[in-house]
Amino acid sequence: MPPPEKIVGIIGKTNVGKSTLFAALTMAPVEIANHPFTTIKPNIGIGYVRKKCVHVELGLEKCDPRTGFCIRGNRFIPVKIMDVAGLIPGASQGKGLGNKFMDDLRQADVLIHVVDASGSTSLEGTPAKPGTYDPVEEAITIQKEVDEWFKSVVRKVWENKISRQIYMVQNPVDYITQNLSGLSVRKQHVVKAIENAGLADKSPRKWDISDVEKFAVELRRVSKPIIIAANKADLPYAEENILRLKKVFGEDRVIPISALAEYILRKASQNNYIEYIPGDPDFRVIDEKKLSQQQKRVLEMIREKVLRKYGGTGVQRLLNHAVFNVLDLIVVYPVEDQNKFTDHYGNILPDAYLVPRGTTVKELAYMIHTDLGRTFLYAINAKTKERIGEDYVLRDNDVIKIVATAARK
Repeated sequence: MPPPEKIVGIIGKTNVGKSTLFAALTMAPVEIANHPFTTIKPNIGIGYVRKKCVHVELGLEKCDPRTGFCIRGNRFIPVKIMDVAGLIPGASQGKGLGNKFMDDLRQADVLIHVVDASGSTSLEGTPAKPGTYDPVEEAITIQKEVDEWFKSVVRKVWENKISRQIYMVQNPVDYITQNLSGLSVRKQHVVKAIENAGLADKSPRKWDISDVEKFAVELRRVSKPIIIAANKADLPYAEENILRLKKVFGEDRVIPISALAEYILRKASQNNYIEYIPGDPDFRVIDEKKLSQQQKRVLEMIREKVLRKYGGTGVQRLLNHAVFNVLDLIVVYPVEDQNKFTDHYGNILPDAYLVPRGTTVKELAYMIHTDLGRTFLYAINAKTKERIGEDYVLRDNDVIKIVATAARK
């Protein structure tokens, strides 16, 4: 399986739990500290979305993942996670680590904005008592910084290059896309942003600077959509603040989480103190004798204040929502033997690909190997044994065999 191509970026002001969330998602060693700018260089790691494995649907006893893993019928599929430098007001003008932050942000495909739902962190990232600060104001301020940065980058490129050449090119949309490729945007993003900005009936050759800025904000929204991780959901004032966040930003854009609770549970599971699968609503203590009284109290507190209240820590749900709902990716399983659902070596369902909804089977062939795409003949739906052509649009949980004129190198 190729390395994950989509990048989930974690953003937010300093000291709201970004590094803790990153550590919980990836179990990678990072510096977690109670002071601003803990993260100076971006932390890069691999997290895993959770999905019911297709081997259960097929009635198979197991699968043999080459990457990721499968636990009790739950397939965990890798995605790249980036935790970037903490953001403060004025970052779009270069304050704090603003320039570094924004340079990292451009690589992401979807952004998780971590907000202190308890209101216990100032806008500058210093700790305070719960209820002291407004997380709604925090969310609005930080997201405005991202939009301002995006506008400044697009405006600069437009004024320095695009506006001078756009009169001479045949396809303005392609030209705009080419010149903004450094922001990791694609043509479909540009087209959608033009439409959302109400500029579909106005040629880009006639845009004024206000049109460019409207387009830039919409381009950020479609190319780097933001969802809010309402962190510290178990602390005082969090519940009422989460309701306010949902009212302002929408139910589907705010996910309550406790990054610290998830990190503790995953660490305890890693040490064989408890049995816990990320995303589960509860855990089971393996051997109470291994736990100190303090550890027992902490675990019971997590159970009472987080798991029973929210049905989980929210962390797995957050990543799943970002990948499956916001990015709208589906899971497809390529195989070489459509009858045994195996690869050349007999591994059962070894690969699980995350692909955009609407991907064709021939596009999948190119994702697997360029030669396989070039020599593509047809494919077989391993579930139905039907032969399918290159224009077949893949569906979630499809199991596919590619048939080509040459063997894969």
